[in-house]
Amino acid sequence: MRLYPAIDLKDGVCVRLRQGAFSDVKQYSDSPADTARLWESRGGRFLHVVDLDGARTGRPSNLQAIRAIRAAVSIPIEVGGGIRSAEAAKTWLDEGIDRVIVGTRAVTDPEFFERLLDQFGPEKIIAGVDAKDGMVAVSGWEEVSSVSALDLCLKLKSFGTAHVIYTDISRDGMMQGPNVEATRKLTEASGLDVIASGGVSCMEDLKALRNAGIGGVIIGKALYEGTVDLAEAVRLFEVLE
Repeated sequence: MRLYPAIDLKDGVCVRLRQGAFSDVKQYSDSPADTARLWESRGGRFLHVVDLDGARTGRPSNLQAIRAIRAAVSIPIEVGGGIRSAEAAKTWLDEGIDRVIVGTRAVTDPEFFERLLDQFGPEKIIAGVDAKDGMVAVSGWEEVSSVSALDLCLKLKSFGTAHVIYTDISRDGMMQGPNVEATRKLTEASGLDVIASGGVSCMEDLKALRNAGIGGVIIGKALYEGTVDLAEAVRLFEVLE
């Protein structure tokens, strides 16, 4: 199971939201680069970075902060938030970002996602599937669509996608445990590498996800609050390649 320490950016600083609400935000650091160095020093092998401002506006924001993160660490980085055009995806890839995450436009325009896969490849373009009660949410989680998470994953799989980040919004930032069962069902039904996101609060949550056969997990607030020690989690749960 691969572990992805998370850095969420709003106005250039590291924050966490509760259930994706921009009105419920807590700042943890004013130096995203220092935070990236910290997670790398504790054994992180792949950073998950979210451009929260970009998710709302639909265009890349926090460019300087993400450049600083890229310059600060040698490990791979994936970036999501506001990637709704081929130009936006290329912006991040040209900045040395290893993977970009497409959420909203993968729902509203799946053929756009297919074209991105064809242009950049399935190891550079991955899907972010964010759901409330099993239905996909878009536009920074402020709108819920009529598309189910499973239906979307199956469509994206038919295009050749390899990785999907699945976020249960009701669990995100709540420190109440991930939705292990929903993530397991999505993994088994889709056959994709599903990366769990939202709700991880302790080492037992990581153990439950690993035992459910989940391929990856994003860890956010639990790292910042100190309820998960990244170095210990890497030692116990991450499979070395």
